[in-house]
Amino acid sequence: MVRAAVLPAVGAPLRIEEIVLPAPGPGQVRIRLAAAGVCHSDLSLSNGTLRQPVPAVLGHEGAGRVTAVGEGVTHVVPGDLVVLNWAPSCGGCHFCGLGEPWLCAGSAAAAAVPYASLAADGSALYPGLGTAVFAEETVVRADAAIPLPEGIPPVEAALLGCAVLTGYGAVHHSARVRAGESVAVYGVGGVGLATLQSARIAGAGTIVAVDVSPEKEALARAAGATHFVVAGADTAKAVRKLTGGWGADVAIECAGRADAIRTAWSSTRKGGRTTVVGIGGMDQQVTFSALELFYFGRTLSGCVYGNSDPAKDLPVIAEHVRAGRFDLSALVTARIGLDGIADAFEAMLAGRGGRSLVVFSDAGV
Repeated sequence: MVRAAVLPAVGAPLRIEEIVLPAPGPGQVRIRLAAAGVCHSDLSLSNGTLRQPVPAVLGHEGAGRVTAVGEGVTHVVPGDLVVLNWAPSCGGCHFCGLGEPWLCAGSAAAAAVPYASLAADGSALYPGLGTAVFAEETVVRADAAIPLPEGIPPVEAALLGCAVLTGYGAVHHSARVRAGESVAVYGVGGVGLATLQSARIAGAGTIVAVDVSPEKEALARAAGATHFVVAGADTAKAVRKLTGGWGADVAIECAGRADAIRTAWSSTRKGGRTTVVGIGGMDQQVTFSALELFYFGRTLSGCVYGNSDPAKDLPVIAEHVRAGRFDLSALVTARIGLDGIADAFEAMLAGRGGRSLVVFSDAGV
């Protein structure tokens, strides 16, 4: 049996339960987790902003060691260290055919299929975003297990599975930041910190971090921000002042709030690019006038999983980590156990800290 943080119903508090995992079937892999990051998307799944069948074991940002493989699995073997990919692409749908695996029509299918059961009564459990890493062990589709590149610490490697791929991809794939450009990053959580580091790696000039919490300034500057602005009524004006009066070449919104998206747009120069990474609710409405859309000539784009292809991007990011250009540990502001996830949710709601990382003491790494 395995200990896991179980969401019994949407909006209910998580409960630490013992669950029963089956042996991996054909095309599946069983993994003992080294660590799991607590992402805002997990909070959105727990409160119903994002849909997830329940009862479920949440958690989608993780890394660990393979303990068993099912029939037909050849790319990993027991003992291998892997990073979990919560959105593995099928390779055959319309979007995969377009070279956009982050939009794969089949990537979410695993989340709707029971994968384990509660030890107490045998009731079926669903895997949050198909990965269910808020547990000591998990069973996933084989293509959700990506071999961990050499030289990456297995605990911090969990962050590669979401925060880092998303932040790196937002900069390099969606916004396509060029050397010397100015960048404004809205929201200094785990993804925001990864975005700031990625903007620095891209050679951005002025890098402005924006957050509601003034306590995050030190975190932001350590990640690469050259300036920090406490979010308020005059945020867009402050960003424009810091970028020569023109506005940022690129604004990247990582909070998923309508007001932050609108402010990010307003702080971008004429002809600039605004990329939305954060996931907001259906009730979060953003409005623009028809005239300003014409007048400013800005580009507004969504960004799913950093518009990344993990198989291609992870080796590149790993090289940045090995070279000391990307500091994974700088994203982590709390190391917790399974029973600390609820407090991590509260910290995110309150806008405190960066990434909370669940570290498993018996990870075997």
